[in-house]
Amino acid sequence: MSVVETASPLPASAALNEHDATFRRVVWRIVPCVTLIWFLAWVDRVNVGFAKLTMMSDLQWSDAIYGAGAGIFFIGYFLFEVPSNMLLQKIGARKTIMRITIGWGVVCVAMAWVQTPGQFYLLRFLMGAFEAGLQPGVILYLTYWLPAHRRGKALGLFVSASAISLVVGSPLAAYIMEMSQGAFGMQGWQWLFIVEGIPSVVIGIVAFFILTDLPSKAKWLSAREKEHIAAELADEDRKLGPREHSFFASLRNGKIWVLIAVFFCIIAGNATLVYYGPSLVKEVGFTDIKTLGWVMSGIYACGWGGMVLNGWLSDRRQEVRLHTAAAAAIGAAGLLLAAYFVGEKNAAGLIFSLALSSAGTMGAIPIFWQLPGQYLSGSAIAIGLAVINSVANLSGYFSPQLLGYLKTTTGRYTQGLAGIALVELLAMVLIICFIGKRSMQK
Repeated sequence: MSVVETASPLPASAALNEHDATFRRVVWRIVPCVTLIWFLAWVDRVNVGFAKLTMMSDLQWSDAIYGAGAGIFFIGYFLFEVPSNMLLQKIGARKTIMRITIGWGVVCVAMAWVQTPGQFYLLRFLMGAFEAGLQPGVILYLTYWLPAHRRGKALGLFVSASAISLVVGSPLAAYIMEMSQGAFGMQGWQWLFIVEGIPSVVIGIVAFFILTDLPSKAKWLSAREKEHIAAELADEDRKLGPREHSFFASLRNGKIWVLIAVFFCIIAGNATLVYYGPSLVKEVGFTDIKTLGWVMSGIYACGWGGMVLNGWLSDRRQEVRLHTAAAAAIGAAGLLLAAYFVGEKNAAGLIFSLALSSAGTMGAIPIFWQLPGQYLSGSAIAIGLAVINSVANLSGYFSPQLLGYLKTTTGRYTQGLAGIALVELLAMVLIICFIGKRSMQK
């Protein structure tokens, strides 16, 4: 998909302020909308972690059933993510985002009436299938509007919505469950799915009217502003030099498989935090749902801080490789400490460990997404982003199941947490050993 038809040369440095003003306008138009959508996506994706606190006993389910249901989301993600990004190239971002958002919102509401494990598995699968393509689709969409040296902070803000959703969503979920318990004969966890699913349907419709597929189609930009965008994107393309445009040819490049493995390891840690964080905190004595919600809010606030800080540092130093590796290592260290402190029933130690892991693991994610563009371009990056995300997110299927299985069989979280920590640490090793340095210079 072509961003624009023509591109004028970059202006002298005296006109830099004019360019900055154009891109500020682009960011304020696009980023708040897609960030809100990603916020709601995460609210609806992980509210099952709070629903679990009472849903499990109401329906008489085991940790193994919950782990399988939490994880099967990623099977739907895996199967439908590449087709979603291919469709985005054909019909545009705003139609694709509207379809995705309305679809998962409807499924979230339907979760309120689940009664059997089979229904639970089916709806979680459908939620993954509908949400598939959102994150790589938005990342691809931003490449149509922003060059890499302007994209880091935008990506950081967008991806940080997942952490913000956990900061806000944790106490919100607790209050919804407690305040609505028994209303109209329904349980609090049922109302949680209904109340949090409806806004997604609404924002899906609104996004269609706010977003524009390409700069060349933006009626809210002047001709000169469109030239600014075209010039910087063309300049970036020249500086990066030859890159693979065919995705299937790119599969012969070992770097793509390394990137898949790196993100697989990072997501293993992230899925553990979001699907089992509340259960781990409950394990060390926080049984009041509202108190637990605020504790998790503080933990996830550290994740948001890690995303924003690491994005800022990466942009300032114009480096992504080591910033991704270091953040993943910090995330792994936090999980190793959590494995120890949960076994010791040390509440303060566990909360510190989860906060540390949250800051590192979530801080690695937005910076990681700068790496694929250094090896792919054209249609290859559209499909490549989806493949990397979908395959790597399969770790979100395996890690909750592993943790649920070990908790059911051993009665402890220690072994599962330690194992997942080592997996995440592998991300740092892979980056250092196999991902080379490339410039992000303006």
